[in-house]
Amino acid sequence: MTALSKAALREAALARRDALDPAYRIDAAMTLAETFPLDHVDVAGRIVSGFLPIQSEIDVRPLMDRLRRAGARLALPAFPDRKGPMIFRELIRGAELVPMGFGTYGPGPEAAEVFPEVLLTPLSAFDARGNRIGYGKGHYDMALTRLDALARRIAVGIAFACQEVDAVPHEPHDRRLDFLLDETGFRAF
Repeated sequence: MTALSKAALREAALARRDALDPAYRIDAAMTLAETFPLDHVDVAGRIVSGFLPIQSEIDVRPLMDRLRRAGARLALPAFPDRKGPMIFRELIRGAELVPMGFGTYGPGPEAAEVFPEVLLTPLSAFDARGNRIGYGKGHYDMALTRLDALARRIAVGIAFACQEVDAVPHEPHDRRLDFLLDETGFRAF
């Protein structure tokens, strides 16, 4: 249950993800958008945070567009202070996006800070019990802890199926996922 075992799991899962064929990635992104169960996770009138893909992450932009058309208000992570916590800012169609570090972009400081109720959560690896490994900085665990203190949030892990591992070492501060969506389907934990 050490950081090294998480690091080894992360490295292996990311290597599998990196090796996926580009055409497969596009098809998987479209499958996510088509299969997200709106009857199971109602997004109408809710704030849903997504993310812009970095490195070899699955592209959730088609899914985010579907959720927007289903009535969700969209948000993206933002890092107003590189040393401070990750927050979320409302994503308005056509608004300028600014560099957020980590190779991604998000709404600038003029965008409203929001408190998402549903979080599409990126990850490096996950297991069948809803445990996840992020990228090692704890941004989503900390954000979910803060948001859950207001009211329990819905965390939907977003990944490729090849990122599943047998078991993720789970620590007390780790927030389990409520659901997982990959190109093979949707799972509840």
